[in-house]
Amino acid sequence: MGLLEFNKLPINTLVGADWKTFKAITDGRNIGAAYKGKYRLTKMVCRLLSLLVPLQDRRYEKLLADKPLEHDPVFILGHWRSGTTFVHNVFSCDRHFGYNTTYQTVFPHLMMWGQPFFKKNMSWLMPDKRPTDNMELAVDLPQEEEFALANMMPYTYYNFWFFPEYQQEYADKYLLFDDITADELKVFEDTFIKLIKISLWNTHGTQFLSKNPPHTGRVKELVKMFPNAKFIYLMRNPYTVFESTRSFFTNTIQPLKLQDIDNAVLEQNILSVYAKLYHKYEADKSCIPAGNLIEVKFEDFEADAMGMTEHIYEALSIPGFAEARDAISKYVGGKKGYKKNKYQYDDRTVRLVQDNWGFALNQWGYEI
Repeated sequence: MGLLEFNKLPINTLVGADWKTFKAITDGRNIGAAYKGKYRLTKMVCRLLSLLVPLQDRRYEKLLADKPLEHDPVFILGHWRSGTTFVHNVFSCDRHFGYNTTYQTVFPHLMMWGQPFFKKNMSWLMPDKRPTDNMELAVDLPQEEEFALANMMPYTYYNFWFFPEYQQEYADKYLLFDDITADELKVFEDTFIKLIKISLWNTHGTQFLSKNPPHTGRVKELVKMFPNAKFIYLMRNPYTVFESTRSFFTNTIQPLKLQDIDNAVLEQNILSVYAKLYHKYEADKSCIPAGNLIEVKFEDFEADAMGMTEHIYEALSIPGFAEARDAISKYVGGKKGYKKNKYQYDDRTVRLVQDNWGFALNQWGYEI
């Protein structure tokens, strides 16, 4: 157990942003009266740590900037709470994959300089379980990269964690890329490439393994960046996804937000964003070359993780399963006693999902 409780953090994750990004995200935004102390402390720590950013930038330019990627990434897609974390952890057992770590999500600018010191302190302070679902937390474990991107540039969907009043605006611009400008898109592409190179350097991988729900709305742009990227798209019972996402977002936003949002508004945003993300993916998945996409029901993966993992490797022509089999089997075997959250679908939940997400229920064959 870490020294600090997640819901009582005195700062938020923007402490790891560079100063230019911090200013761009927060300038002109209303800071709620109850969060001014957290904002000021986060701002102060960020300003101090930003003095170290040039140290990494120089190392990056010297060691990695001009080094090409050996392979296009493998992307694990799907709405939040669709099982992407478990699948990410399974595939990351394959040592040829590199990934963004939990430490990197908070301190992406302190990877190539000062990491041992800052990682040790982060490990000492952070909890060892995710507060929403009891999944393990540790500084070196694989993690989705959107939080890291949010500390490297201002053009990410995860700005909504800090300023939830603008969640729909952030969704249209930076989740779906509908309203993003050409200049903003170029910054996203350059920043993402930089994150990938540093992640591979840090984990000694040769191919980047991405688990990032926001990428589900960016398929067209990702294929342009990485023409031979592989995509694993996870589907899960929408009733479960709704209940789990509502719980996850409601709890996760508490230590991060700098302004209030009504739970009813947050719930409506979840319903709306799910639909937007679903339809954007369905519209853009035809851009993925034949043989580079597999769609999987998480319930099937969960029931036979080893068999489904081998099937995905074969379907996407990903090499190395035989070499990684033992490590994957050991991880999967260690999860057999894991107790998941259990959800009871009340009449209101059933009504909301059927009224708002009936298209997913019908297409994926889940019982209405």
